[in-house]
Amino acid sequence: MDFLRPASWEEALAAKAEHPTAVPIAGGTDVMVEINFDHRRPEYLLDLNRIGELTEWEVGQESVRLGASVPYSHVMEHLRAELPGLALASHTVASPQIRNRGGVGGNLGTASPAGDAHPALLAAGAEVEAESVRGTRMIPIDAFYTGVKRNALEPDELIRAVHIKKADGPQQYSKVGTRNAMVIAVCAFGLALHPETRTVRTGIGSAAPTPVRAKEAEEFLNAALEEGGFWDSRAIITPSIARQFATLAAGACNPIDDVRGTASYRRHAVGIMARRTLGWTWESYRGNGRSTEGAA
Repeated sequence: MDFLRPASWEEALAAKAEHPTAVPIAGGTDVMVEINFDHRRPEYLLDLNRIGELTEWEVGQESVRLGASVPYSHVMEHLRAELPGLALASHTVASPQIRNRGGVGGNLGTASPAGDAHPALLAAGAEVEAESVRGTRMIPIDAFYTGVKRNALEPDELIRAVHIKKADGPQQYSKVGTRNAMVIAVCAFGLALHPETRTVRTGIGSAAPTPVRAKEAEEFLNAALEEGGFWDSRAIITPSIARQFATLAAGACNPIDDVRGTASYRRHAVGIMARRTLGWTWESYRGNGRSTEGAA
């Protein structure tokens, strides 16, 4: 196994073009586990740690451009107001040591359905900035996950950044695990209210072959909130609406039985998380705030 260590982004793109099978490594959270257990033995490792721009972020008028290697700890510390859902998800990532090294780019590159960042990125409506020596393209997050641990990147492309819309309403994230830290999600759920467009977006992790949105649940809730005048009145959402939203969210799952949980448990848990996160975000909206308290 050869170790490629480019000193600049241009060198990294050239190396990836020359060696399309090279596996990028920055935080190494997922890659090193696979290598250590001999589940993966790439011919080349492409070390991106010398490329400082990957750890930078920029807050624009409408969105945040988050470098692929910005540590989760930085999201928690500096971008809680702009990206509350992702900040909550970052809190659940492994340990402080891993949160100081791991970043969203690694989650996206691995594309594991259990990646902690995926539900928050889906709910917020993100775009992945992918680049190669051929140029740059933006991939909508809804089109990024193509299969189990597969994504829409071309063999010569690298993830440079993620563009995430700044929160215009409350966001929440909830995760079920067998313990409080250093745990892979049994399942996870993200929800974001977008009052400017009067829409709700969701994200589900570890309950289908890929991270997914609960689109039928979103459509139902969007219609119920609009028809009931809830966006204007800020009235309490009725229990029947919350229950139906939870049922549809659970129905969006296509889970498996494994050592961490059964398929039926995952569906049940996603429904519970959907109902709870809806309650938390709507109470925050009713209070004109963007509180992120209450996540489990």
